[in-house]
Formats: sequence, structure tokens, C-alpha cells
Amino acid sequence: MKNIIKFNLIAGFATILLLTSCNKNKKMMDSLADYNIAMETTGYHFGDKLQLPKEVTENAKSITISFMQGESSSLAIDPKFFSLGDNKVVFVIKAKNGETFNQDATINVFTKGKEKNGVYQIVADYPHNPDNFIEGFLLEGNTVYESDGLEKESQLIKYTLGSTVPSVVRKQPDDVFSEGCTIVGDKVYQLTYRNKIGFVYNKNTLEKLSEFPLPNVIGEGWGLTYDGKNLVATDGSKYLYFLDVNMPSKVVKTVGVAGNAEIYEHLNELEYHKGFIYANIWHKPVIIKIDPMTGEVVEKYDFTKLTDENNQGDSEHVLNGIAFKGDNMLLTGKNWTKIYEVAIK
Repeated sequence: MKNIIKFNLIAGFATILLLTSCNKNKKMMDSLADYNIAMETTGYHFGDKLQLPKEVTENAKSITISFMQGESSSLAIDPKFFSLGDNKVVFVIKAKNGETFNQDATINVFTKGKEKNGVYQIVADYPHNPDNFIEGFLLEGNTVYESDGLEKESQLIKYTLGSTVPSVVRKQPDDVFSEGCTIVGDKVYQLTYRNKIGFVYNKNTLEKLSEFPLPNVIGEGWGLTYDGKNLVATDGSKYLYFLDVNMPSKVVKTVGVAGNAEIYEHLNELEYHKGFIYANIWHKPVIIKIDPMTGEVVEKYDFTKLTDENNQGDSEHVLNGIAFKGDNMLLTGKNWTKIYEVAIK
């Protein structure tokens, strides 16, 4: 009888210990989830360290953050692992009782400095063919190179700024949806939307020289520019993809783009100018100025007035063309009737 009582007491204590341990673990993981959700809006900056709740630190034997590119136990916001913007991670918690728990989280990283509001003045305007669903836009000398989209209507054209009549037209096959374009030396590089290929043309004749598969990481082709060393592409996400100009299927590096309190998704048409990348945000009347080394947005230009004057009530007629004429910016949009030259102040 005494043995039975002793056994029941031991079993009872074990159950209490187990329940206590389970409650501690649940409280630990709940507090971690609450903390991560609360910090998504506030975000972090590079160099910050995660200050996890004491329910986690006091009950965890070890804490590791797992990324696609590795894992870290320092709990520091290190650019080796994090990019600007949203970072999908997994917390791996080894509790003191030996159990291991995983919890998904999003860690938002913002810039310390706030992006400036850019000031500009319209100094000239030029005609633009409103039939053109513009996707890529650049100027060399006085010659405009324009990539126009839509299936069965896609084309790459050249024309003189001030004219709407192209001097050279390269029509695309019906199943191709053309996207961003840029010039490298005597060649024009052009992306496609969902065809997963890019084209290379002779700059003078627009004769197609070759094509290349887009890197697997790029789901869709959107914008394209050249920084003097690499091609830089967008795919509608927050990322700038730097591609080897001699092997465009190879990604050299990837940079996330964000500001002081905003993650800039839907990066679209691009233009490189004097050390910075200018990008428009799809379906927003803004152009942002990006430091390509860090992805930090340093300036933001609001072109709401011009967009409202040119979209003709069609939400698809968005701002979508950036080029430079000297230090002045040229901008236009899908099916717009004008190209605007603006002096940036």
C-alpha cells in the first residue's frame, strides 16, 4: 500500500512538473510571438540587437535565427543576414527542458535617416505616342529608346525626342510581353514580363543578336538599367537584382529597398544616374532615389498632379518612364500623350 501511495505521489509530482514546463514553454512562445508582431511596425535598424522578452531569455537554453542563407545566434541586425525591408525568418528556441521550438516571424529593417521630399520644376514637355504602353524608357543624346508592352503589341523602338514617329521599330512575337530596357555600349538589353527571357539587340539597327534566360530568382521581368558595371533588374518586389552584364542569367548580388518607415515593394522602371538608381513604384505616382550600395531611399518625388492629368481615368495608365537629359529628369507613363522634362532642385 505504501509503495502504491509513493508511486502515485511521484507520478503526481511528475505531472505537475510537466504541466509547469508546458506552461512555461507556451508562455515563452506566446511572448515571442507578441513581441515580433509588436516590432513589425517599429522595425529595426542595422546594428540593433533584438531585446527579447524575459519569458524567452530566462527559459531558453539557446536562441537562433534561421535564414535562407544561414543562421545566426547573435540576435543582431547584421547586413550579412538581413536586408532592408521585410525579412522572413524562423526563431529556433531550445528550451531548458531540452525541447526545441520553431516560430516563423517577419523582421522589418528600416533606414535610420528619413527620405527627403524631392522638389522639382517642369521646364519643358514633348509629345509622346498615347498608343504606347510604355515599359522601358531611356535617352541617349537626343534619341529615345522605348520598350512597349502587352501581348501582340510589344515592340522596341527608337525615335528623336520631340517626335512621335519612330525611326526604327522592332516588333516582338505575339506571345512576348516586353518590359524594361537599357543600353550597354553598342547593345540594347531588354526584359520580358513572364516569358522568362531577355533579349540583346544591336543599338543602331535594333537587330536581335541573342537572348538569355532570366535568373530563376526573378519571377517576372519589370525594370532594367545599367550602373556602369552590372545590369540592375526589378521583378515587382522590393529587390534590386544586380546581374553580370556578360552573363545576365547570373545574379551578382541582391539589395532590398526601404526607407525610414516604409518598405518599397513593386519597384518597376529604373534609371541609373550619377551614383543613384531612380525607380518608380507601380501604381503609385512617385519616383524614389535609391543608394544602390545599401538600398536606402534617400529622396522621394511626388508626381501626383502629372499622373492625374495624364491617366485619362484609367488606373493602368500609370507613371512608368524615367530617363535623364543632362541633369534634368524625363518622365512619362503608359499611354501618356506627353514626356515631361523636370529640373530637380
